[in-house]
Amino acid sequence: MFLIIGALVVIGVIYLLLKRHESRMVLIAAGILMCCIAGKPMASLDAFAKSMTNAGLITSVCSCMGFAWCMKYTGCDKHLVVAIGKVLKKMGFLLIPGATLATFVVNIAIPSAAGCSAAVGVIFIPIMMSAGIHPAMAAAAVKSGTYGSMLNPGLVHNAVIAKLAGVQITDVIANHMLATVAGVIVAAAVLTVLAVVLKENRGFAPEGEAGVDENFGINPLFAVMPLVPVIILLLGSTKLVPALKMGVPHAMVIGAILSLAVTRKNPVELTKSFFDGMGDAYANIIGIIISVGVFVAGLNALGLIKALINWMLNSTGIVKIAATFGPFVLALISGSGDAATVAFTPHAAQFGLETMNMGSIAALGGTLGRTISPIAGATIICAGIAGVDPMEVCKRNALGITLALVVGMILLLL
Repeated sequence: MFLIIGALVVIGVIYLLLKRHESRMVLIAAGILMCCIAGKPMASLDAFAKSMTNAGLITSVCSCMGFAWCMKYTGCDKHLVVAIGKVLKKMGFLLIPGATLATFVVNIAIPSAAGCSAAVGVIFIPIMMSAGIHPAMAAAAVKSGTYGSMLNPGLVHNAVIAKLAGVQITDVIANHMLATVAGVIVAAAVLTVLAVVLKENRGFAPEGEAGVDENFGINPLFAVMPLVPVIILLLGSTKLVPALKMGVPHAMVIGAILSLAVTRKNPVELTKSFFDGMGDAYANIIGIIISVGVFVAGLNALGLIKALINWMLNSTGIVKIAATFGPFVLALISGSGDAATVAFTPHAAQFGLETMNMGSIAALGGTLGRTISPIAGATIICAGIAGVDPMEVCKRNALGITLALVVGMILLLL
C-alpha cells in the first residue's frame, strides 16, 4: 500500500512541477505528506534540518554566487562576456559543445557536480546567453558536462568500486574511461543538434540587453578576473601548483579580493555584494536543495527507493537491463548518483558481471541519471544561474544523456 501511495505522490509532484508550481512548496509538502503517511513525521523535519547545514554544498554554492555578484558590481563580468562574445560569434554551433566539453574537463579537477556547476556556470552560462543562446539551453550545455568527475581518482564512486573489486583506483578509471569520454561527446553532439532544431542556438537577447556591445572598451585585466577562481582551482587540483590546492570558497574569496585590487571599487559595496549574492544563493538555490532533501526523506520513509532496488535485483529475466538502467532510474528519481553505485555494485554476481564492470556500469548509469534529474543540486544551480525552471534544463538534456548512457553501456558490456 505504501508503495502505491508513494508512486501516486511522485506522479503528482511531477505533474505540479511541470505546471510550474512553486518547486520548494511542492517538494516540501510531498515529503512531509509521505513521512506522515509512513508514520514518521519527524523524518521530514530531520531532513530539512540536515539539508540546511550541508557544509560542503552551502560553502561552494554560496561563495560562488557571492563572487558572481562581485563580478557584476565591479563590471568584470561584462568585460569577460564582451571579450569572449566577440570570439564566440565566429564559433557558431561550436559554442554549445565547447561549453559542455570544457565543463567536463573542469569537473575532472573539481569532482563535485554542484561545486563545478557553480564555479563554471557563473561564467559560461552568461557568456552563452549574451551570444544569443536560450537560457535553458545554456544551462543544459553546462549541466551535461558535469560527469567529468568519473575520471577523478578522488571520486568516492571509484574508491568504492576499487575496494569491492580488490583493484587499484586507476584500474577502475581505465576500465570506464572510454565509455565516459564517448558519452560526453555524444551528449554534446546531440545537444548541439537539438539547439539548432529548436532554434535556440542564436537570436535570444536577455531582457534589457542587446547582446554583445561591439563598441565596449575591454580592459583585459578586468576580463580575466572572473576566471581567477577557476584557474586557481584547476592549478591546485591538478597539482601543477601544489600551493594553490584549496577549497572552492577560498578561491572565490581570493578572486573577489583580487578584483577589488584591480578595479579599485568601493570595498564596502563589494563586500555587501558578496554577502547579498550568498544570501540570494541560499534562498533560491540551497532552498530548493533543502526541499529536495525533505522529498527524498519521504521516498525513503515509504520504502519506495529500497523497493525499487530490490525489484531490479530480483528481476532475473531482465537482469542485464536492470544492471544498465537500474542505477540510471534510481539516480534520476533521487537526484544522487551515490546511492546507485553503493546499492548495485555489491550485487555484481547476481547480474552475471565482474565487480569492476558492474561498478563502472552502476557509477556511470547513476552519474548520468543524476545529470538529468530535476532535483539534483547541480541541475538546480545551473537553472538558478540561467533564471529558468530545472525541468526545462532536464528536458533539453534528456535525449543526449540517454543516448550517452546507451553508448557507454555498450562499450562497457563488450
